[in-house]
Amino acid sequence: METEERRTASAAPVTFEAAVDSPEPEAAEVQRQLWVDEPAVRPRLPDPVRTAAVRSVLITSLTLIQAMVAYLCTLAGSWLAFPMVLSSVGSTVVATWGVLDVWVTRQVWNQRHGVVSVPSSTARRLRRERRKARRAARRSARTRQREERARRGTGRLSQA
Repeated sequence: METEERRTASAAPVTFEAAVDSPEPEAAEVQRQLWVDEPAVRPRLPDPVRTAAVRSVLITSLTLIQAMVAYLCTLAGSWLAFPMVLSSVGSTVVATWGVLDVWVTRQVWNQRHGVVSVPSSTARRLRRERRKARRAARRSARTRQREERARRGTGRLSQA
C-alpha cells in the first residue's frame, strides 16, 4: 500500500451493540470507529531526508553486522577475519558518509523549502509595513490632487 493510499484510506465505522435495555432500537447501537488517527506531535520528515535516513540506517546496520562477523571470525581464527576487518573499515567510512548525507540533505531541504528564521521573518514584516505605509501615502496624495483639481475649477477648459 502506497503512502498516498494510506493517507486517503479511512477506517470504516464498526457497529458495537450496547448492552443497555432501552425502548428505542436506535439507542442500542453505538457508532464508534475502530481506529482513530491522532495528529503526530512532530511533522513527518520530507521525502529526500527520509530516504537518506533509511539509506543511512541500512548501511550502518550492515556495517555493525560486518564488524560482528569480523570479530567472531577473529575469535574463531578463520581465514575470513582479515578480509572482514578490511571491509568493516571501508564500511565504517561509507556509514559515516551516510550519516553526513542525512545531515546535509536536511540542511539543504530546510534552506530551500520554508524553514523561516526569525530575523528574515522580522525583516519581512517590516517590509510589509513599509509597503503598506507607501501605498497609504500614495492613496492620500491622489485624493489631495483630486480635491485640488475640484477646488481649482469646474472642469471647463477656460474660465472666460
